[in-house]
Order: sequence, then structure tokens, then C-alpha cells
Amino acid sequence: MTRNTALSLTPDQAFDALYAFCAPALVRQTYLLTGRRELAREAVERAFQAAWQRWPEVARDRDPGGWVRATAYEYALSPWHGFRPRYRTPEPPPADPDARALLNALLRLPPSYRRTLVLYDGVGLDLPETAAETEASTPAAAGRLTRAREAVAAQVPELADPAALHRRLMELASTERLRADAPTTVRASGERRNVFWTRAAIAFTVAIIGATGLTLRSAPTHYEAPVAPAQAVRGVPPAPALGPLSPTEATLRAKLRGEAANGPERLAPSPG
Repeated sequence: MTRNTALSLTPDQAFDALYAFCAPALVRQTYLLTGRRELAREAVERAFQAAWQRWPEVARDRDPGGWVRATAYEYALSPWHGFRPRYRTPEPPPADPDARALLNALLRLPPSYRRTLVLYDGVGLDLPETAAETEASTPAAAGRLTRAREAVAAQVPELADPAALHRRLMELASTERLRADAPTTVRASGERRNVFWTRAAIAFTVAIIGATGLTLRSAPTHYEAPVAPAQAVRGVPPAPALGPLSPTEATLRAKLRGEAANGPERLAPSPG
């Protein structure tokens, strides 16, 4: 596809062309990484769905196929798949004993070694490209590749030759019945997933705003000190009670009651 032809394509057509060119090979590569046919297909679909969501960026990338490949590899090697019930049961191994031995040797490698080996001896990238895609320095990538080859050769001695290893990797990937869905299906499922997560984010935001408003409405606006529980006061003498009046006190009370407290004596006192 020439550059002028690519520029004349619509986004849908450009995506479909990239998918048709890269997806079948990527499914085979991710199978070498995981040993699981369904996970390999899922990883490639998720990678292309991510590419479709960010298509303007991916379309302008120097290597769109490399962008999708790196995303698919990251998804395929995620350790979280081990917690998913559908991937706890191992899949049937390849029927061919040689293919089964090679796949077992690959799956015993650390994920970073396995990825480096597949990129260099399987895909055919050179060492600097392999290092860049695995986010490692060139010497580190070379060390991983060397140790990965040694580990595979220790279990399958006839694969000590890199050319033989490359040939067997291609045979293992091509003999398995691996499929990729149609690009229109991948685009549609990616759009549905995007709509779902967008709506979920909106619903979550609305719930947070509602909870915040309810909290502000029901929260106290000032501090109210707690009331201490009532306790009986001990050691205080009881208040004295008034007893019966003595004769002198009774006479005084009668005298006071008999005198006019508000009479003329107060309004016009006698001249003294």
C-alpha cells in the first residue's frame, strides 16, 4: 500500500487494512507467548480495539503494526489472567510431540525472556528493535536472548541452532488452528466497550456528586459538645426545711401582715 493510497482511505478502511495485514500473524505470536488459543485471540482483539479508540494517534505512528503488537504482547503477558476462572484450566497441548516440547520450553521461560525470544527469533526483529519494544537496553535484551536460547536448548537440544529454532517457532505457530475475528466485529465490539465504560464513568461521577451533596446537606454546621451523663452528687448536706413558728415569730408575722405596706404612710409621710 503506497502512502497516497493510505491517505485516500477512510479511517475504517485504513483500520481494516491494518487488521487484515497484522492480526493473523499476531494471533500466532501471542499463542507462542501464552500457549492458549483463546487468550491469544483475545489479546489481539483488545489491542486492535485500543488502536481503534486511539486511531488518529496510531495512524500517524511510525510503525502502527508495532504499536498494536506491543499492546497485544502486554495484554497477553499480564499476570492477572491467572486469576480468571476461564484460564485456570490448561488447554490441550499440541498433538505433535516436538511442538509440545517446544511450547513447554517456551512457557517455562520468564515472560521477559519469552517475549525477547519471540520478537527476535520468531518475528525477526533486530536486536535494537527488540530492545526498544521490550523497553530494555540493547545489552539487557542481548542477555535475555542468550539465556532464553540456552534454556530452550537445554530442554530441546536440537534447537541450539538459531535457524532451527526460528523454523520450529514458525511451524508451531502455523500448525495450530488459530483464528481472528473480522475487523468490523472488532471495531463494533470496541465501540460498544467504549460506550459502556463511558456510561459507567458518567454514572460513577453522578453517584459521587450525589453522595457529596447529601453529605453536605446532612452534615452538622457547628460543633455541639456532648452532654455528660447525669450523676448523683454525694456529700452535700440537705437544705434545711422551715419548721413551725415560735410564738414571737407568729406575733411578728401577724403584725407585718396587719400593717399596710403601700398605705398613705408611704405616699405622704408624717412631718418629722
